Amino acid sequence: MDFLTDQDAKKYQEDGYMILDGLLSPAECDELRQRMGEIVDRMDVPEHCRIQFSTNHDEQLKTQGNADYFITSGDKIRFFFEKGVFDDKGDFTVPKEHSLNKIGHALHAYEPLYKTATHSPKIQGIAKKLGLKSPVILQSMYIFKQPGIGGEVTPHQDATFLHTEPLGRVMGVWIALEDATLDNGCLWFIPGSHNNGITRRMVRTPEGTYPLTDFVGREATYDDKLFIPAPVKKGGVVLIDGEVVHKSEQNTSEKSRHVYTFHIMESQKTKWSPENWLQPTEELPFPALYTK
Repeated sequence: MDFLTDQDAKKYQEDGYMILDGLLSPAECDELRQRMGEIVDRMDVPEHCRIQFSTNHDEQLKTQGNADYFITSGDKIRFFFEKGVFDDKGDFTVPKEHSLNKIGHALHAYEPLYKTATHSPKIQGIAKKLGLKSPVILQSMYIFKQPGIGGEVTPHQDATFLHTEPLGRVMGVWIALEDATLDNGCLWFIPGSHNNGITRRMVRTPEGTYPLTDFVGREATYDDKLFIPAPVKKGGVVLIDGEVVHKSEQNTSEKSRHVYTFHIMESQKTKWSPENWLQPTEELPFPALYTK
């Protein structure tokens, strides 16, 4: 029996998202979390992430350093921190393992356990059931949603950051490595909003200019009453259409909400925008999802 049924596929196409239980076993989730703990334990924090400058000019330099660190992270494994986790001397104000917002964006390429999870038979089966002919993996992230300080993610569409022509060729795969609940910051969706297009795009600015990215257009205003919560159990997965509007609230609970997530693009008859922040490189072209 297919992991994603015909009924599931229809529901995904109607709503723009789909929750499926049991993609990974609890043991597989724990293994991915354990490996991430090892990565965090040995991480080298870049100085520009640590230092808090006091003048406007220096603040701009810090921001520019962070922007460059981000925009060149598509073929690397890099660390992105929550706000306020460093003091004026650049030392942690919280335990190191509680300081991170996310790690990205090439876990799927360089970390064997994450590569295996990304290319699993269930994931490949989902893509085939949805009719994807030549899917490639764009990027991957480990999101921590730290207890007490895990930040809010405001309403957005992934296609704002991962733009294709035509639209509708990108899907997020969001795997809960712990229970994602109303208390610790589960996702919320506006069902059917993937049919309305996008109103905002993040684009690279011309080479040699600053800032390195900018936004074209504005995010639409959404009625909070339209959002539906999407709690998911440990090991479950949420499939996310690139155009569906979604968000998550701040984690004010005492429990983290660890997630491994990645994005797939149907590459057949699709143009990847050269204006996207994320670009394939010689070191890491977008790898094919399907394995022989």
